[in-house]
Amino acid sequence: MTDYIVPILLFLAAAMALRRKENAYDVMLQGASEGLKLLVSILPALILLLTAVYMLRASGAMELLSQGLRPLFALLGIPPETAMLVLVRPLSGSAALAVGADLMAQYGVDSQVGRTAAVMLGSTETTFYTISVYFGAAGIRKTRYAIPAALFADLVGFCMASLTTRLFFPE
Repeated sequence: MTDYIVPILLFLAAAMALRRKENAYDVMLQGASEGLKLLVSILPALILLLTAVYMLRASGAMELLSQGLRPLFALLGIPPETAMLVLVRPLSGSAALAVGADLMAQYGVDSQVGRTAAVMLGSTETTFYTISVYFGAAGIRKTRYAIPAALFADLVGFCMASLTTRLFFPE
């Protein structure tokens, strides 16, 4: 069934254009053109963000920061082993997946750390990536309270991921 979704959508778009007496090809071409314009407006922010994340990981700054914050994570009930994941997740989804995979390889998938990492990956967002994409697409320069609110929501997600993992999978 999934093999037919794209052809069905294209057929429906063409049928609607015919019904409205519009040129379907021109309408789709216009949409593709707008999509490319959006990509061009978003691309610089994405390149900057991904470069910054790579530089932080390659320099060792993220590892140093995660070592320093381990006591705070222990106080919040977050396994200290997941400190790197908590720091990387708001910045980059792919880097967070790599950190999560490393944690699962090191501690095991069914370990408390592995399960907590999996729940954290599923219950938090790549905040800075998402904000840069959506605010950049809308042309908004001042994010006001969006970043602090989103980071607080991520912190709540990390804490709740740790708590629910401990509740549902006690050691």
